[in-house]
Amino acid sequence: MFFSLRSRLLAVFAVLLIFPFALLAFILSEASTTIIKTSIESSTTQTMEQFASHVTTLLKQVEDTGNQVMGSRMTQDWLAVQGSSELSSRDKVAAKQRVREFFSSYAVNNSNGISISAFTEETGGLWTQDRSYKTAAWYEEFTTVNKRWTIAHKDVDQPDEYMRSRSVNSFIFPLVQLQSFRSAGIIKVNYPTSLLRDTIGKITIGRTGRVILLTHDGQSVLNQDIDAEQSDLSAALSEIEIRYRDSNYGVFPLKQSGESRLFFYRKLPGQDWIIAGIVPERELYEQISYIRQTILIVSVVLLILAMLAAFWLSAGITKPLSRMARAMKYVQRGEFGQAEQLMPKVRDGHSEVDYVTAVFEQMTVRLRHLIETEFETNLSKRNAEYKALLLQINPHFYNNTLEIISGLAAMKREDLVMDATEALGKMMRYSLNLNTDLVKVSEEMAYIRDYLFILHLRHEVRLQVTIKEDPQAAQLVIAKFILQPIVENAVKYSLEKEGTAQIHIETAIRNECLLLTVTDNGIGMQPDLADDLRNGHRKGDLASVLNSEGHSIGLRNVLSRCRLMYGEAFDCILHSEPGEGTEISLCLPIVRS
Repeated sequence: MFFSLRSRLLAVFAVLLIFPFALLAFILSEASTTIIKTSIESSTTQTMEQFASHVTTLLKQVEDTGNQVMGSRMTQDWLAVQGSSELSSRDKVAAKQRVREFFSSYAVNNSNGISISAFTEETGGLWTQDRSYKTAAWYEEFTTVNKRWTIAHKDVDQPDEYMRSRSVNSFIFPLVQLQSFRSAGIIKVNYPTSLLRDTIGKITIGRTGRVILLTHDGQSVLNQDIDAEQSDLSAALSEIEIRYRDSNYGVFPLKQSGESRLFFYRKLPGQDWIIAGIVPERELYEQISYIRQTILIVSVVLLILAMLAAFWLSAGITKPLSRMARAMKYVQRGEFGQAEQLMPKVRDGHSEVDYVTAVFEQMTVRLRHLIETEFETNLSKRNAEYKALLLQINPHFYNNTLEIISGLAAMKREDLVMDATEALGKMMRYSLNLNTDLVKVSEEMAYIRDYLFILHLRHEVRLQVTIKEDPQAAQLVIAKFILQPIVENAVKYSLEKEGTAQIHIETAIRNECLLLTVTDNGIGMQPDLADDLRNGHRKGDLASVLNSEGHSIGLRNVLSRCRLMYGEAFDCILHSEPGEGTEISLCLPIVRS
């Protein structure tokens, strides 16, 4: 039962301990998740910030190198010679050679592998001495949108073959003669792409996350492979352009292709670049999920252990009490055998439960003994009362019958005396057979016929009797002598009126019960007497029947005997009107053996 003691104990235990513990575990899990998540995001952001600082430092060095080269005396002298019409070609070639040596020495002495190129309209590239640079993408972007920082590419205008074969990024700015502020061409400072690509490749986010250096339009600055992430990067850059225009760094979730990803970004405004980190959210927070799962598993295990402990503790109290409660239900219904089988075992100990169990068991045994003793006493008493009622009928009936035979003898009706005596003999054999108190309906009706035969000898035409028997009721079993007193009263009180006494006797089976009906046209009963008979038989007042005198003793006798025999299954329907007659129906349960 939900409201059993064990259920209440478990409910109280759960409310006071399990639920707070589970809530605490959930709060700790959520708090640890938030802390670890913040830590991971902060660590990733710091790593990207360090890379951004490295990029800024390198590009600052490249920019400074370009400014130093352009402002150097060697570069300015070369520009002056190139712009002079008075000097010979030989002087111009010598000046150009000196600049080449200067640029080469600068590249050799630089630890980052920086190389320098210069391009003029008159001479073309400093190293290739042609104008093929005008078809390069970097030159077109510089001239159209003034894009000074290029993406990774290969530049043929380099001092040697090694430099021509490597991938470089460049810083481009105008080559200006400082004395006249005349634009003479452009200077291109190249630095190896590997300087940044090797560094950015070492940054890991999760297991498959990557950090990519992008332009504002989504191109890879360091020629990194971004085909797999192209759609995600495009969506992320659009999100930055729309929602995070004023923020230089941050992190936000991105849902693409049904999977949630985290996008980290750090803007480099000077170059219009973005350091982008993209990683599946489940990978980045894999450690969080593991820790959270561990906390939840440990919490569930502890909860189960706590509930088992509570169940074990409560079982020692509630189990014997529950068995005792079920045993009490059987005791309440008087089923002591089943109650003793359900009785909990009395354990050795001094607990209150053991004491209550032992006392209840002793009480049940004593109560069973007392009830069985009382039952046997009441059964003996009821049997004695029943026999007394039965014996009360016989003298009363025999006196009336002998009076009839005496009257016939006085009338010198010897033939009828013999018939009456034979009928009386059958009746005496029937009544003196005390081996059983139950007879068949057919036997009781044969007895009634003998009795009515004697009465008819005495009253002749003044007595008219009709009998209607149901063949299906003939073999049913009823209590002995329950019709004779009723028929006797019917004849007696019908003859008190002038005219013919009309008696009708019927046996029938209706509504799953045996119906025995006796109807007369006698003087009837007063309403108070009829009510007294109805109420008396329902109350089962046997003492009033044994001590009663006068008329209706036979009917009271029958009602009480039926009440003793059938209990609540018996009912009597009595209709009587003073001066009109009486109808009495006995409703008996169907008994076939």
